[in-house]
Amino acid sequence: MADSTLGTPAQLRDPNYTPPLYKAIPLGVQHVLAMFVSNVTPAIIVAGAAGFGFGSGSPDFPNLIYMLQMSMFFAGVATLLQTITFGPVGAGLPIVQGTSFAFIPIMIPLVAGKGVDAMAAVMGGILVGGLFHAALGTVIGRIRFALPPLVTGLVVTMIGLALVRVGVQYAAGGVPAMGTDQFGNLQSWSVALVVIFVTLGLKFFARGMLSVSAVLLGLTAGYIVAYALGMVSFDAIGRAAPFALPNPLHFGLEFTAAAIIGFCAMAFVSAVETVGDVSGITKGGAGREATEREIEGATYADGIGTAVSGLFGALPNTSFSQNVGLIAMTGVMSRHVVTIGAIFLIVAGLFPKVGAVISTIPIEVLGGGVIVMFGMVVAAGISMLSDVLWNRRNMVIFAIALSLGLGLQLEPTALQHLSDTPRVLLTSGILPAAAIAIVLNLILPRDLVGEASQKAANGAQANGSGPEKATH
Repeated sequence: MADSTLGTPAQLRDPNYTPPLYKAIPLGVQHVLAMFVSNVTPAIIVAGAAGFGFGSGSPDFPNLIYMLQMSMFFAGVATLLQTITFGPVGAGLPIVQGTSFAFIPIMIPLVAGKGVDAMAAVMGGILVGGLFHAALGTVIGRIRFALPPLVTGLVVTMIGLALVRVGVQYAAGGVPAMGTDQFGNLQSWSVALVVIFVTLGLKFFARGMLSVSAVLLGLTAGYIVAYALGMVSFDAIGRAAPFALPNPLHFGLEFTAAAIIGFCAMAFVSAVETVGDVSGITKGGAGREATEREIEGATYADGIGTAVSGLFGALPNTSFSQNVGLIAMTGVMSRHVVTIGAIFLIVAGLFPKVGAVISTIPIEVLGGGVIVMFGMVVAAGISMLSDVLWNRRNMVIFAIALSLGLGLQLEPTALQHLSDTPRVLLTSGILPAAAIAIVLNLILPRDLVGEASQKAANGAQANGSGPEKATH
């Protein structure tokens, strides 16, 4: 339940409303903390695959620091496109943009073991894929009839189900700890559970800003416990540069067929995710469906933000789904709150030491927070699905789409004999689930065989003209 001291219920549902600044700032910072680790992790993964990541000893290691800086800076820039809007670009909604995990399976084969020189092809693919993504905004509104609540609710639910696994991995110690005795140990889970319990306790038993800022305060409590346990390191602060600006064409540009096809294909996945995220935000924050203008603007901003990122050596941007859960939890729909978070990200990108301070938050602490957020994403998707007429037709469509989409996501080796591009697209889970739901919803008759006659029989009985009624 939202804090009434922030504004009236109508104001809190209004994206154009600005809460008092002393309350809006911590809410904006909360959005940043909810996505910070997820935002910088793709750069770490890609640099590691290329061979200039952490522990590599490569002379090109400073390029990773630059990528981390640009991850923050351009997440902030792309978020401003969404919240402030520039002409048709941007949804005018509290949408947080950040570096997308969806493109990692495309990027790793492009750079694996090839060093920093391979990043030029990645940036070329990002530029073309971003422009293609933006172009989808010109038609996304006209094809919205193919994206009813059955489809968008399924997409948001699938996003949440995919993210829940990430939240648990964070809470257990993160990917670097996997395969070791440290993964899932009592200390990691204790810190994550502190965040969860403090968040839930403040949310349901406190009032005012204590309740609205429950996630931020939960993260703070977890950080304090982690520091007491010796889990916090400040080494990164000393190594970070005091100030740095974005460098145009930092990695150069190279255009290859594999990169362009891969990024354009995944751009459609990202666009479908964005439609689901926008719908989830308006549903969870304002109790309404997203407008055509909001969906088109969000898609434009997604694509342009990604294309610009590629010109400066950053990775693709997309709307962050954990934001859906945060808005549903706080009940604050103000886009200006997210604008504050975007400014914070830009500042962190210009002053790497600011980002270094935030990066001292142990991954287990973030894990506790995102478990709550990712669960709320699933809940938002289920809420959207509550608008679906659950007849046998829609149940069959949902069952097939969910089973195949989630199944391929959970068992990607089932498609090991396919070539790289279709395998990556299908094992994303989200794309096949959305595609199946869209196609079946368009081609299947509105009533399954026998369902129409059953409805007629039920209607006749209700009117007193059914067989049983007639005999009495």
